[in-house]
Amino acid sequence: MFPIYIITFFIAFFLSVLTCRQIRYFAPYWGLIDRPGERKIHTKPIPTGGGLGIGLSVLITFILCQLCLIFLLRFETLRLLFPATITVHLDGLIYRSGQLWTLLGLGSILLILGTLDDRFNLNWIFRFGVHIFVAVLAVYHGWRLTIFIDSPILTNILSVLWIAGLINSFNMLDNMNGLSAGIAAICGLFLAVVMFLVPNPLSQQPQFFVAGFLFILVGAIAGFLMYNNPFRASMFMGNGGAYFIGFLLAVSTLTATFAGYGGAAQTIYVPLLVFAVPVYDTTTVILIRIRNGKSPFIGDKNHFSHRLVDLGFSKTQSVLTVYLTTTICCLGSLLLYQVNFLGASLIFLQTFLLLFLIGIIEHAGRK
Repeated sequence: MFPIYIITFFIAFFLSVLTCRQIRYFAPYWGLIDRPGERKIHTKPIPTGGGLGIGLSVLITFILCQLCLIFLLRFETLRLLFPATITVHLDGLIYRSGQLWTLLGLGSILLILGTLDDRFNLNWIFRFGVHIFVAVLAVYHGWRLTIFIDSPILTNILSVLWIAGLINSFNMLDNMNGLSAGIAAICGLFLAVVMFLVPNPLSQQPQFFVAGFLFILVGAIAGFLMYNNPFRASMFMGNGGAYFIGFLLAVSTLTATFAGYGGAAQTIYVPLLVFAVPVYDTTTVILIRIRNGKSPFIGDKNHFSHRLVDLGFSKTQSVLTVYLTTTICCLGSLLLYQVNFLGASLIFLQTFLLLFLIGIIEHAGRK
């Protein structure tokens, strides 16, 4: 199966490179331009709409995969060209197709919403309302947290908040070159690895479908990073891309089964470790805004990356430091399947204390 993942990764990657290049050229004609402003770090107009390139690349890759699947099922001779380890999963892929396209359809709504916001600067109440609406639809179609709470209503509410929270977290992280997209790529890659390590408790097989989905998403993000990274930026992702990748990553954690880790607590720890930095950034920014008597919904320069710049980091150093912090937090998720409840709790506590220590250093430096 692994060669298939590598192939689909590079298909999404090259499609993203080509698509983003075309969108970068046409973006000024569509009015997708991010101009310098009070809260902007760039000093000249930059084309936006890179999220369209990511989204289109993901959709086209899955369309190609779906067509290949149809041909394999229709022509038995073609199936003989592939090893049994691949063809045995064809029925499962067909079974998951409806769920897959429902997920991509909901993500496309957010992609369109964010792109329209990049062009017309939509009201934040309307945007947040759509986030909640899409999250509710996702939960209605079966994407829910598995946290062993005997209350469907509470589980559904927490699931909606988790999805909407990550959508906005990755949007808020999109404040420096390559920051949000790079963190999304790191989180997606680690989640994919976890899917190989943790078997589905029913089939006792690695979670191939979720891993394959994440490889395609990460490939598309990597293609965009060729145009927007910590060292240079010739286009921006825009809100459309941030909404799209935040939603898909959030729902992937709800699609995955972490029960192979052996306990309810460990099930909760995996996504919290992988997304520790986005959650830390969002939480601290909101607390700082409230402390300063400002609305938590109005943007400013109090994000994790901005605070590092205030301490003397360059913008590139700041982004790379956030990458490193994200990687350190994600590494803990790879160990959970090897430890018991106490060990998982200690890994989670260590990650929490690491971020708490960073917060103390930031506060002392700014003071």
